[in-house]
Amino acid sequence: MGKPFVGRWRGPVVLRVVLDRVDLRGVGDIAACLPRPEPVSEGSVAAVREIIDGVRADGDAALARYTKQFDGVVPSSWRVSPDDVAEARERVEPSLRTALEAAADSIAEFHQGQASKEQTHTRQGITIRSWDQPVRRAGCYVPGGRAAYPSTVLMTALPARAAGVDQVVLCVPPGPQGQVADITLAAAAIAGVDEAYAVGGAQAIAAMAYGTESVGAVDVIVGPGNVYVAIAKQLVAGVVGVPAAFAGPSEVVVVADGTIPAEYAAIDLIVQAEHGPDGLAWLITWDPDAANAVENAVARLLSNAARRDDIAATFTRSGYIVLVDGPEAAAKVVDFIAPEHLQVMSEAPGAVIDRVRNAGAIFRGPLAPASIGDYVAGPSHVLPTNGTARFAGALGVRDFVKPMHEITVDSEGLAAVGPHVAAIADAEGLDAHAESVRLRGIGNKVQRGTEDE
Repeated sequence: MGKPFVGRWRGPVVLRVVLDRVDLRGVGDIAACLPRPEPVSEGSVAAVREIIDGVRADGDAALARYTKQFDGVVPSSWRVSPDDVAEARERVEPSLRTALEAAADSIAEFHQGQASKEQTHTRQGITIRSWDQPVRRAGCYVPGGRAAYPSTVLMTALPARAAGVDQVVLCVPPGPQGQVADITLAAAAIAGVDEAYAVGGAQAIAAMAYGTESVGAVDVIVGPGNVYVAIAKQLVAGVVGVPAAFAGPSEVVVVADGTIPAEYAAIDLIVQAEHGPDGLAWLITWDPDAANAVENAVARLLSNAARRDDIAATFTRSGYIVLVDGPEAAAKVVDFIAPEHLQVMSEAPGAVIDRVRNAGAIFRGPLAPASIGDYVAGPSHVLPTNGTARFAGALGVRDFVKPMHEITVDSEGLAAVGPHVAAIADAEGLDAHAESVRLRGIGNKVQRGTEDE
């Protein structure tokens, strides 16, 4: 069995950044040789818990304190006026408004298809009616600070709307002047957001979970954010509904061979890396020449990138090129990482994709960059990160509803199943459970009352 090489490659240096290489060719236990993601630090958890406790205790005063500390400003009003939200739609450039509306149409159509219909099942005199009940209020968190993200407004609010949520609430960090960007508010208007608030970070999550004088508590909180926002959602889970996915810093794994232009793989690594330094960007290939070509292309493209410092920081922290024996081994590496985005650009993409179990979203072929999914494909771009794609998927209608059942039993049904209920309850030592059917006549062929009385 060969030993993996893990280390710096003598390749092109860009802003003192070179992608680490991990050579897994000939290696049997792939997982043992791969770098593992860093766990969330206890210090970060403690800091977020302090913020949440502060908001619970002091309400709006804590929001002002933490917003001043982290954003350098305190808005004149936490809630953005409904008129300002509506007017922002007309203030943005017409071409941008058209693009947002087109994206909204695609997202809404996809998620309306996820909405389930009421079902009825009858057996032996027992009728079960099942339906998905939307929550009353949903909180959508949208990041800010580094940039405005109107797409995330659409990707969180529109699934809530498709689910039938009564009130959709938006929280977004304020800009330098204490205001929310017009393009974010325009997206809120297009998506039909009911309430928008200029507050971000862990304090926004706490406000939506527990409520303050200005921000009403919600039933479910969704949306991506930095590690502190993701931790905050985990800490308030149980007080409010929170999807299982850890929607944190952006991740991408690109699987490619030499049959596609190296620039395609390079730019798609850069796309996710430009979100900031806490993300992940891996290239997996069984073609050493492709590895060299992609790394050289990254160097060329990075030299002109507007956010090259952020991109370089991501590559320094968690940028890798992984050499494997073939598509089957590539799929094993993907499953180990469980990435937010998986892009497969190879001669036979199915040889990888058909073996993959863990990925937030999969993009097949050279003409399907993740940026299509980020904006207009239809599924939400709020995806599991930090390995949670092992058990969670994209945000969807199911995250805003709860399955409910109504059970109706007629005399035939009671007679058919009552003895079984009594027998099992007796075996478990739950006498009252058994008595609840015996009092209704099970055993003496008398049913006291019917479903119509």
